Amino acid sequence: MSDITVVNAAEDISACYPVMAQLRPHVNEKDFLERVRKQISEGYRLACLYDNGAIKSVAGFRIIENLAMGRHLYVDDLVTDENSRSKGYGAAMFDWLVDYAKTHSCGQLHLDSGVHRFGAHRFYLGKRMDITGYHFALALE
Repeated sequence: MSDITVVNAAEDISACYPVMAQLRPHVNEKDFLERVRKQISEGYRLACLYDNGAIKSVAGFRIIENLAMGRHLYVDDLVTDENSRSKGYGAAMFDWLVDYAKTHSCGQLHLDSGVHRFGAHRFYLGKRMDITGYHFALALE
Protein backbone atom coordinates (compact mmCIF):
# COMPACT_ATOMS: atom_id res chain seq x y z
CA MET A 1 0.00 0.00 0.00
CA SER A 2 1.49 3.34 -1.02
CA ASP A 3 0.75 6.74 0.45
CA ILE A 4 1.76 10.14 -0.95
CA THR A 5 2.06 13.15 1.30
CA VAL A 6 3.54 16.64 1.22
CA VAL A 7 6.21 16.88 3.92
CA ASN A 8 7.30 19.89 5.95
CA ALA A 9 8.90 18.55 9.13
CA ALA A 10 12.71 18.50 9.20
CA GLU A 11 12.93 14.75 9.82
CA ASP A 12 10.55 14.01 6.92
CA ILE A 13 12.45 16.29 4.54
CA SER A 14 15.78 14.74 5.57
CA ALA A 15 14.35 11.24 5.05
CA CYS A 16 13.82 12.14 1.36
CA TYR A 17 17.50 12.81 0.79
CA PRO A 18 18.68 9.30 -0.19
CA VAL A 19 16.14 9.13 -3.03
CA MET A 20 16.50 12.79 -4.08
CA ALA A 21 20.30 12.41 -4.18
CA GLN A 22 19.87 9.90 -7.00
CA LEU A 23 18.58 12.78 -9.15
CA ARG A 24 20.51 15.63 -7.54
CA PRO A 25 23.90 14.13 -6.51
CA HIS A 26 25.48 17.60 -6.50
CA VAL A 27 23.39 18.54 -3.42
CA ASN A 28 25.13 17.18 -0.35
CA GLU A 29 23.21 15.79 2.59
CA LYS A 30 24.50 18.49 4.94
CA ASP A 31 22.92 21.27 2.83
CA PHE A 32 19.78 19.44 1.68
CA LEU A 33 17.45 20.34 4.57
CA GLU A 34 18.43 24.01 4.56
CA ARG A 35 18.03 24.30 0.79
CA VAL A 36 14.62 22.60 0.79
CA ARG A 37 13.39 24.74 3.68
CA LYS A 38 14.45 27.92 1.84
CA GLN A 39 12.62 26.75 -1.28
CA ILE A 40 9.52 25.87 0.77
CA SER A 41 9.47 29.48 2.00
CA GLU A 42 9.32 30.45 -1.70
CA GLY A 43 6.43 28.12 -2.61
CA TYR A 44 8.20 24.80 -3.21
CA ARG A 45 6.49 21.64 -2.01
CA LEU A 46 8.11 18.26 -1.40
CA ALA A 47 5.98 15.14 -1.78
CA CYS A 48 7.02 11.61 -0.85
CA LEU A 49 5.53 8.30 -1.84
CA TYR A 50 5.82 5.77 0.98
CA ASP A 51 5.30 2.04 0.62
CA ASN A 52 5.40 0.02 3.83
CA GLY A 53 7.17 2.92 5.53
CA ALA A 54 9.94 3.25 2.93
CA ILE A 55 10.25 6.23 0.61
CA LYS A 56 10.02 5.00 -2.98
CA SER A 57 9.52 8.23 -4.93
CA VAL A 58 10.01 11.95 -4.30
CA ALA A 59 8.73 15.03 -6.14
CA GLY A 60 9.57 18.67 -5.63
CA PHE A 61 7.15 21.09 -7.26
CA ARG A 62 5.59 24.52 -7.14
CA ILE A 63 2.51 26.27 -8.45
CA ILE A 64 3.44 29.22 -10.66
CA GLU A 65 1.53 31.72 -12.71
CA ASN A 66 3.09 33.52 -15.65
CA LEU A 67 2.08 35.07 -18.96
CA ALA A 68 3.41 32.20 -21.08
CA MET A 69 1.56 29.34 -19.38
CA GLY A 70 -0.95 30.82 -16.98
CA ARG A 71 -1.38 29.02 -13.67
CA HIS A 72 0.50 25.74 -13.78
CA LEU A 73 2.27 23.19 -11.65
CA TYR A 74 6.00 23.02 -12.37
CA VAL A 75 7.85 19.87 -11.34
CA ASP A 76 11.38 20.74 -10.22
CA ASP A 77 12.33 17.23 -9.16
CA LEU A 78 10.78 13.81 -9.80
CA VAL A 79 12.68 10.65 -8.95
CA THR A 80 11.93 7.07 -7.97
CA ASP A 81 14.45 5.06 -5.98
CA GLU A 82 16.65 3.17 -8.45
CA ASN A 83 15.90 -0.14 -6.71
CA SER A 84 12.15 0.44 -7.03
CA ARG A 85 11.78 1.55 -10.63
CA SER A 86 9.29 -0.07 -13.06
CA LYS A 87 7.03 -1.00 -10.15
CA GLY A 88 4.45 1.77 -10.62
CA TYR A 89 5.77 4.21 -8.01
CA GLY A 90 6.80 6.87 -10.54
CA ALA A 91 3.48 6.55 -12.34
CA ALA A 92 1.60 6.88 -9.04
CA MET A 93 3.58 10.00 -8.13
CA PHE A 94 3.07 11.52 -11.59
CA ASP A 95 -0.68 10.85 -11.46
CA TRP A 96 -0.82 12.36 -7.97
CA LEU A 97 0.93 15.51 -9.27
CA VAL A 98 -1.61 15.78 -12.10
CA ASP A 99 -4.48 15.46 -9.62
CA TYR A 100 -2.83 17.99 -7.29
CA ALA A 101 -2.51 20.44 -10.20
CA LYS A 102 -6.16 19.99 -11.15
CA THR A 103 -7.41 20.45 -7.59
CA HIS A 104 -5.33 23.64 -7.29
CA SER A 105 -6.81 25.20 -10.44
CA CYS A 106 -3.77 24.68 -12.65
CA GLY A 107 -4.33 24.45 -16.38
CA GLN A 108 -1.07 22.64 -17.12
CA LEU A 109 1.78 20.61 -15.65
CA HIS A 110 5.35 21.35 -16.81
CA LEU A 111 8.82 19.96 -16.20
CA ASP A 112 12.28 19.98 -17.73
CA SER A 113 14.32 16.83 -18.18
CA GLY A 114 18.03 16.49 -18.91
CA VAL A 115 18.78 15.55 -22.50
CA HIS A 116 20.60 12.41 -21.35
CA ARG A 117 17.67 10.98 -19.31
CA PHE A 118 16.23 8.73 -22.02
CA GLY A 119 14.32 6.49 -19.60
CA ALA A 120 12.62 9.52 -18.08
CA HIS A 121 11.73 10.78 -21.55
CA ARG A 122 10.08 7.45 -22.43
CA PHE A 123 8.16 7.66 -19.15
CA TYR A 124 6.95 11.23 -19.79
CA LEU A 125 5.95 10.50 -23.37
CA GLY A 126 4.08 7.42 -22.11
CA LYS A 127 2.23 9.75 -19.74
CA ARG A 128 1.09 11.74 -22.81
CA MET A 129 3.37 14.72 -22.20
CA ASP A 130 4.46 16.70 -25.25
CA ILE A 131 7.91 18.09 -25.95
CA THR A 132 7.02 21.77 -26.34
CA GLY A 133 10.34 23.57 -26.49
CA TYR A 134 14.01 23.78 -25.66
CA HIS A 135 15.40 24.91 -22.35
CA PHE A 136 18.47 27.13 -22.61
CA ALA A 137 20.90 27.94 -19.77
CA LEU A 138 23.83 30.26 -19.27
CA ALA A 139 26.21 29.66 -16.39
CA LEU A 140 27.08 32.98 -14.74
CA GLU A 141 29.84 31.77 -12.41
